[in-house]
Amino acid sequence: MTADKIDQAPSQSESTQLPSSSAPIPASTQSSGLAATEETILSHTEDEDEEEVEDDENEPLPVEYPGTVVPDTRQEEIDADQDLTTDLDPNTDYIDLIHLKISSLDDLHLERFSKLESLCLRQNLLTSIVELDTLPADTMEELDLYDNRINHISSSIKRLVKLKNLDLSFNKIKNIKNLETLTKLENLYFVQNKIKEIKNLETLTSLKNLELGGNKIEYISENLNTLVNLQQLWLGKNKIHKFENMSNLVNLRVLSIQSNRITKIEGLDKLTNLEELYLSHNGIEKIENLDHNTNLNVLDVTSNKLTKLENLSHLTKLTDFWCSYNHIATFEEISKELGKLPELDTVYFEGNPVQTQNMTAYRRKLKLNLGPSLTKIDATYIRS
Repeated sequence: MTADKIDQAPSQSESTQLPSSSAPIPASTQSSGLAATEETILSHTEDEDEEEVEDDENEPLPVEYPGTVVPDTRQEEIDADQDLTTDLDPNTDYIDLIHLKISSLDDLHLERFSKLESLCLRQNLLTSIVELDTLPADTMEELDLYDNRINHISSSIKRLVKLKNLDLSFNKIKNIKNLETLTKLENLYFVQNKIKEIKNLETLTSLKNLELGGNKIEYISENLNTLVNLQQLWLGKNKIHKFENMSNLVNLRVLSIQSNRITKIEGLDKLTNLEELYLSHNGIEKIENLDHNTNLNVLDVTSNKLTKLENLSHLTKLTDFWCSYNHIATFEEISKELGKLPELDTVYFEGNPVQTQNMTAYRRKLKLNLGPSLTKIDATYIRS
């Protein structure tokens, strides 16, 4: 994918992360809101005996009432699937078919395109990707299937060994599998699926960016430690309780674990190259164990349970500190921990007692207690 990340700031999301509930999960996280009301179609091949059944008990069945259908006079006409690629040059290296209600890869006759490098089928109605076996394995580098209805990663994807970017975000995938041969993958996106476990990624040691935000993951699996070249890891909006199994990720620069169930900052001492750490919307009560993370530029602890500032004064490269909606009550702590940071540019403290109990003097006092490098308070630039 050459594009956000809920997350949840650099990532596939392309946008700067904000210190609020809108912060990344990255942009690959924007859903089209398609509702799956028809029966789920599973993809099967002779070597796939795992049955993945969609739990759709909360989805209403379609109801038809005779005589109540009102025709849509503005209904757009969409070509039949088999017509969408008819006029394309067989030598094309890029096909982009977005939001066209495509339901079958087979009807696209992709076997015609022997030089294809990139295929984008975002926002369609695909449920099966078995037909990926028709794509040219020796040229394909990018496959974007964002926002479809795929519930199973077919083994046919194993052929595409030169893939560098794969986006399966906003689908209905429960299990990560059949990717072990894709050892050249650099960017892998699984945002907003139904994944419960990080697994079957051990061989993908070329990965630089992994997005798993918006799933049902409860713990960080041991096999994540094999991804030694990982630079960005997005885990926002899951059910993770603890930092663990990341000590080998020494090249990690961005870690987002927003909107989880973290209560303690720990296990990050080996991540000495970490530059951005997003921890908002957890249950953290104390800033600690960042002694070795001196390359941090951005630290986001928005909406936690902090009652005081501490253990920050050594982070001399910090440019952004986001701490809205905690329980910070004194400007003295802010001055002590942040006042001498030479590159501090932006702070957020709205929703803390220092702001709610000092409505008129809040910005002036912050400016007085922080250094001359400060230019922005709570998303508003300081007047010179």
